[in-house]
Amino acid sequence: MSARQKGRTLALSLGFSEIDSTLVATAISELARNIVTYAKKGEIRIQANGNSRGPCIEVIARDRGAGISNIKLALQDGFSTSGSLGLGLPGVKRLVDEFEIVSNLGKGTVVKFKKWKT
Repeated sequence: MSARQKGRTLALSLGFSEIDSTLVATAISELARNIVTYAKKGEIRIQANGNSRGPCIEVIARDRGAGISNIKLALQDGFSTSGSLGLGLPGVKRLVDEFEIVSNLGKGTVVKFKKWKT
């Protein structure tokens, strides 16, 4: 089962709507594409989490690639270093409720997000 499928299945098992589970799957798929395109290797961890607010899906995508030199620029619609549409990271940020990215040149990038059940 792919990370995208695991994320969607987990979201559905926690009672997420079809729409929200698809948003989770789409965000995971985009992060996986970024790992393959820019770092070649990495990992994506998907887990259920939550608190008194309710359940959430927490995703951590980690690679050991070249890193992102300008995160602010990478989060702008239309920016791409690979010739794509440049909608990936900004799109992920829009699809989820909490988003964090840390990148170190020469060491890699970690993207974390949470999507809460509404």
